[in-house]
Amino acid sequence: MKYYIIAGEASGDLHGSNLMKALKVEDPAADFHIWGGDLMQEAGGDLRKHYRDLAFMGFVEVLKNLRTIVRNLRFCEQDILAYQPDALILIDYPGFNLRIAKWAKEQGIKVLYYISPQIWAWHTSRVHQIKATVDRMYVILPFEKDFYAKYNCEVDFVGHPLLDVVKGYAAAPDFRSKNGLTEAPIIALLPGSRKQEIIRMLSVMLEMAPLFPQYQFVIAGAPSMPVAFYEQISAEKQRPQNVKLVQKQTYDLLSQAEAALVTSGTATLETALFQVPEVVCYRGNNLSYQIAKRLISVKYISLVNLIVDKPLVKELIQNDFNSKRLHTELEKILQPVVRQEIKAGYAELQLLMGDAGASRRAARLMYEKISD
Repeated sequence: MKYYIIAGEASGDLHGSNLMKALKVEDPAADFHIWGGDLMQEAGGDLRKHYRDLAFMGFVEVLKNLRTIVRNLRFCEQDILAYQPDALILIDYPGFNLRIAKWAKEQGIKVLYYISPQIWAWHTSRVHQIKATVDRMYVILPFEKDFYAKYNCEVDFVGHPLLDVVKGYAAAPDFRSKNGLTEAPIIALLPGSRKQEIIRMLSVMLEMAPLFPQYQFVIAGAPSMPVAFYEQISAEKQRPQNVKLVQKQTYDLLSQAEAALVTSGTATLETALFQVPEVVCYRGNNLSYQIAKRLISVKYISLVNLIVDKPLVKELIQNDFNSKRLHTELEKILQPVVRQEIKAGYAELQLLMGDAGASRRAARLMYEKISD
């Protein structure tokens, strides 16, 4: 069968690639046209758009790039019609994907949605749009099934795909030597995958390096960003000797890290699954943040805290994300007693997330749905 899959960011590319591999087990003749990234392309997809051209973050940034977004929507519609897929599979990325879902439903195309938009956090009214335009939703967070049930919307909870990725991960034994790292303990810096957020986050994170000279600070470079981009940001901070950059090796980095400074997003969960104490960081465009603050109805911004429903990891948001506060919180998570408390919370987190095998479960259910 033919599958058109749309993922709009790095995490969607990862989960999309694993879903594609699982779909090939269910359907050896599977053919894919994709919006995603390198991982989905390596999994056998015909790449129509790369997520680096799609990642606009925040209300203001979306408005600035509205013309490009509209062009992408029109191109996507034409491309889907030309391909005539058996199913359209959407992965998170709601601003774009919910518009495509509505259009696809009108065309009589079967619409499956993998990884629900975070409508439980804000814009709850979107649940009615999802009921009207999506043939089946496959959710990955344990509380999402109950959320949808309140609106008489039946969904499938398949578990979180990151459990598969982390469980099956074997760290490279030569990670330090091939990247010119010493035996000093590592603090990982995960500033995000979008250009705008990296610029905002990394400059403050780098201010920690001179304050902790006994550690080496290692930046996890996003696959879509060139080395020169990070070097420019580091140069502006007169990059200390104890700062290094690695690319496409985030999991190797986390497997070696003592602590991490992480931009809010999927990376907070990845860091927790690798048992690394972390400080969650977020600073957005001020206007976008003020709008979001009035719309968002959840207590936390990190997936870790949302799932365990308590402040297990510290969140530094907007004005609280500054060098003084970051220094204080990083010192805390390097202390043995605090580290032990966080890791005990991580064990609870893994229990709540369910069993491994999310990609296979989702693929099996999707193939059955398409074959109906």
